[in-house]
Amino acid sequence: MARRRSLTLRGLFVVLAVLAAVALAERLHILPPGTLDDLLGQETQRPRQPRKQETAEPPPPIIARASDRIDYAEVTRQLDIIRVEPERTRGYERSEWPHWLALEGGCLNAREKVLIRDSRRPTTLDAKGCSVKSGDWLDPYTGERYTDPQMVDIDHRVPLEEAYGSGGYDWSQERRAAYANDTSDPLTLLVSSREANRAKGSKGPEDWLPPKRDGICLYVADWILVKARWGLTMDERERVTVGNILTDCRASVGRQR
Repeated sequence: MARRRSLTLRGLFVVLAVLAAVALAERLHILPPGTLDDLLGQETQRPRQPRKQETAEPPPPIIARASDRIDYAEVTRQLDIIRVEPERTRGYERSEWPHWLALEGGCLNAREKVLIRDSRRPTTLDAKGCSVKSGDWLDPYTGERYTDPQMVDIDHRVPLEEAYGSGGYDWSQERRAAYANDTSDPLTLLVSSREANRAKGSKGPEDWLPPKRDGICLYVADWILVKARWGLTMDERERVTVGNILTDCRASVGRQR
């Protein structure tokens, strides 16, 4: 019995010695403050540090390029005739929009035709003349240059899913194919980098804009013209966004004069 009591007292002394050592280590800043409280199961009330107010820097102003040659009066007129309606958000199936077809015959499909059209130098084709092997493309969204067609995508300026939700849900299969493979108007399809095309996805200008700031004005103007040409609608948020951007672009042109 005496031996058991001796062991108990010895254990108590050991515990007290450990706690004293921890307290001393805290004072000497060897251990972080609160270590002793953690061992005892107590929670110290530390004063809360006020959060720093982080102010996000506004994006740089949108500046139109003189080389864009945007007819703002015409673009505004086209914008005014576009109907504002809620967007349909369900039912889109990409397979119902057949793309990269050769609608005009021959072996060159819409993708290859756009690669040939948008290359800044004559493209090199394969032996059969049906596939582009090299060219020189400038991505209008990022300003990056590419010579390998495998590194670029053909972007629908107004994405297929956006076209569907803006009125294309009521189109026939033939009209959907005509839109998805439209090479008759250089505004509908364009060459872009794979990264930019995937970042854009099915988003409209209200959710995505080109990272190249001086390309935004032409992008939005062309977006409006494509929607007007194909009789597509805009929802309220999209309409307000493109209207505001168009106003800023027009104002920037006036400041440059």
